[in-house]
Amino acid sequence: MPSLPRPFLALLTALPLLGDWPEWRGPGGEGHSTAKGLPTSWSDTENVAWKTPLPGRAWSSPVVQGDQVWLSTAIETVAKPEDAARRLKENTGDQPLTLLESVELRALCVDRRTGRVLHSIPLFTEKEPQWVHELNSYASPTPVLGPGRAYFHFGTFGTACIDTRDARVVWTNTSLHIMHENGPGSSPVLIGRHLVFHLDGSDTQSIAALDADTGSLAWRTSRSGELAAHPQLRKSYATPNVVKLEGKDAILSQGADWLYAYDPADGRELWKIKYGNLGFSLSSRAVTGHGMVFLATGYMRSEIQAIRLQGRATPVHAWKYAKGAPTMSSPLLVGDELYFVSDSGGMLTCLDAKTGTEHYRERLGGSHSASPILADGLIFLPSREGVTSVVAPGKTFRLVAKNTLPGKQMATPAAVGDSLFLRTDAALYRLGASTR
Repeated sequence: MPSLPRPFLALLTALPLLGDWPEWRGPGGEGHSTAKGLPTSWSDTENVAWKTPLPGRAWSSPVVQGDQVWLSTAIETVAKPEDAARRLKENTGDQPLTLLESVELRALCVDRRTGRVLHSIPLFTEKEPQWVHELNSYASPTPVLGPGRAYFHFGTFGTACIDTRDARVVWTNTSLHIMHENGPGSSPVLIGRHLVFHLDGSDTQSIAALDADTGSLAWRTSRSGELAAHPQLRKSYATPNVVKLEGKDAILSQGADWLYAYDPADGRELWKIKYGNLGFSLSSRAVTGHGMVFLATGYMRSEIQAIRLQGRATPVHAWKYAKGAPTMSSPLLVGDELYFVSDSGGMLTCLDAKTGTEHYRERLGGSHSASPILADGLIFLPSREGVTSVVAPGKTFRLVAKNTLPGKQMATPAAVGDSLFLRTDAALYRLGASTR
């Protein structure tokens, strides 16, 4: 099948994919779904349309387009003890680590109706790869879907484009390298004809764009904000957002210590604003609304910050909130309320988004890496322990249900049609009675 002409591809990739879940946290990356009729209770057998075991170890989230569900995975070969001991001496990152002899990075495609694995596509094999933290994986970045294309990004290990019609690898790019220290984490986004992602390592820090049609480097912009002297305090695993500033697309990009805005056409920096306190190793994605950006700043002591946009002029801080702010999961904006859950202890906080005034803090329990989503009028919050809390939005706390699946849940759910797609460390579930 012939390739789509470049102008047509650029037009299509700019259009929303209604009813699908094309990227991490859904259309626009805000964590909102149009799904209806979702189950609020489930188990390993209750309300399971299908369950598909998945190979490898990966924390990337499922993305859905039409009858296809795409995910990435990593097939690991553990290093011999003597090799692991040698490489541990070279480590400058955080403990504990996973040290491998090799890792094979793959794309998986699952039939949305039946759960059958349609494709398992080898993309990259890395010998003695950089280590990853135990809370991370070699396939943590979530793929992004465009018309007829699936884009897979594995940080320093490479980026690939797959034709979703015939599972053909269209292009690969392995030219962009950094030291992640704890493994890749930033997911890519599509902006017009560009595939954009962060490359914030301990050695170099930048944001880059590849031509979505060819995989060639379109631009790469180094971070301009002053960073801490220690390399460990310079890295970030956050994912960019696309917003309108004065009627034009702009990239909102969280690096260590700074929020940046860039022109997606050429990567030109439009402005930057410092968080005001130490912020690094963040892996969340900001949300926008009410003329503001709401974000978590990351380690050492995370804060939730509301930053008021002023077009293409430098924004200003509106308010800050420090209690129970996450470093891993993302905030969720629902109307006038902002929700977030702490990494440890599962403390769910609801604030007035306009003022930062606290409505409530309630303990869900567990540890949280996945980001909450809003679907069918409810908030879904998976924990690492496999427990998903279902909470009604509003200024007062109301727990609707708690549901448990075996294994860990590190991935953010996708909600499409009348089904929830939940990935554990062992399987992909389609939850809901229907198989449409």
